[in-house]
Amino acid sequence: MKLFAIILAAGKGTRMKSLDDNVSKVSYPLLGRPLVGYMLEALKPINCDRKVTIVGFGGETTKSIVEAHSEIVWQRELKGTGHAIMQVAPLLENEEGTTLIVSGDTPLFRTETLQKLLGQHQSQKSDLTILTALLDNPAGYGRIIRDAKGEVTAIIEQADATIEQEKIKEINAGVYVFDNRKLFDHLKHLKPFNKQGEYYLTDLIAMFKQSGDRVSSHIVDDFKETLGINDRVQLAEATKIMRRRINTQLMKSGVTIEDPDNTYIGPDVVIGQDTTIKPGCYIMGTTIIGNGNTIGPDTTLENMKVGHHNTIIKSYLTDSSIGDHNKVGPFTHMRGHTEVESNTRVGNFVEMKSATMHNHAKAAHLTYLGDAEIGEETNIGCGTITANYDGKNKWKTIIGKRVFVGSGTTIIAPVNIGDDAFIAAGSTINHDVPSDDMAIARARQENKPGFAMEIRKRIAEKSIK
Repeated sequence: MKLFAIILAAGKGTRMKSLDDNVSKVSYPLLGRPLVGYMLEALKPINCDRKVTIVGFGGETTKSIVEAHSEIVWQRELKGTGHAIMQVAPLLENEEGTTLIVSGDTPLFRTETLQKLLGQHQSQKSDLTILTALLDNPAGYGRIIRDAKGEVTAIIEQADATIEQEKIKEINAGVYVFDNRKLFDHLKHLKPFNKQGEYYLTDLIAMFKQSGDRVSSHIVDDFKETLGINDRVQLAEATKIMRRRINTQLMKSGVTIEDPDNTYIGPDVVIGQDTTIKPGCYIMGTTIIGNGNTIGPDTTLENMKVGHHNTIIKSYLTDSSIGDHNKVGPFTHMRGHTEVESNTRVGNFVEMKSATMHNHAKAAHLTYLGDAEIGEETNIGCGTITANYDGKNKWKTIIGKRVFVGSGTTIIAPVNIGDDAFIAAGSTINHDVPSDDMAIARARQENKPGFAMEIRKRIAEKSIK
């Protein structure tokens, strides 16, 4: 039996209060990943035969996020969830199989929850299975209506509910499993019988019951998984839940997180055993951190690969990798395809962008290394800058092995510095330096005896005038 998944991702997200019409609600990032990306990840292990995402408001943005993982259909007019599913008919209405319908703004769903729902649907040979949840305060949610036998007969939206129906604590979690053929057959007869004039997907429950189809329900174990994001307050709440979930999983796998409440780690981050994450860290993207590292405090890493036994303190790392036995920080900033190998030292107020630091190299403090390659055992002195940008293009600096770069050096790329070279402090280097050479590029110092007194005298005279 084929399995299909439809992701509802066309909503406008008015309550997000964005000034940018190109921003779809499901494109908002949660710990660095778009909301809809979480649902796509949850669906991956389920191995759907086809996935279809319905885009609408800000659809080009949503499309750019999902098109590598899902087929796309457009809902040009936002006329409700039932109308959204109608747009999928040209793709799926003639298919035999099971269709899972989920929302792109519910980032907390686990794969296991969706698998349980599908398993119950199959085991009970249902035509429609609804995921529900029990809430003490169900305000704002559609209510589950059951008959005297306890079977689901309908879902009533909050706007259409009576006073008695509003007291019902079982709510619609917004996830459904349908017999695919019957789904699209019933959709042909769906009408907008509600105050909003919209086509509600939930109205299909009554239609299935009237047709004698089997309707069942599955109560989710953890209601928090069903939380949808409608405004930025809910986005922050979901971030807190996801952050705690990720941190807990990492700690159970052998990572020390000293202050989980003040540590932000994205869903695509991989961290090895015996690594310590200190407070205030922000680690996002496809970051890979090896074993035995110390990260932080107050560190941000994005899209990094970090190896084993590193110490990273107050760092910002982007699209890069760090090897073994390194010390990095405090206030280090790494981004954009930076790679640090093993046994290095990257210190406070060092920024690296699109740079590679090989084994046993050091940049202890106050340095910018952009578009640079630093050879093994090379020392980068305090205040060194690789000037990589000429106003139009980025240029690379290549520094060989065992090079000593003195403090306050500016290297104007493109420059190649050979192995074992020595750069005098305070130099501005804009030509290649061969191996074993010493380069010095600064004016000779001249002391003028007593002239400081003359300068002070002139300053005093100007002040009097």
